[in-house]
Amino acid sequence: MKHISSHLKRAVGDARTTERGELMEYFCKELNRDRRRDGLAPISMGRMGKMLQAIPTKDLYYLKKVCDDASNFSK
Repeated sequence: MKHISSHLKRAVGDARTTERGELMEYFCKELNRDRRRDGLAPISMGRMGKMLQAIPTKDLYYLKKVCDDASNFSK
């Protein structure tokens, strides 16, 4: 039988997941792939949060759509 803490940790992690956080992870993943190729340091989640803090979530969805349709995501 598993210890009760193994069930509690998973429940806490799911409760903290937000759509804004998922978008931040998506942008970090896509931008860092190109940054690694160019020899630059990766962008951390904290830095990404600071850059995106003034942009509303609905505008982030539009920005994601535009970047996905572009030929080069990071430009």
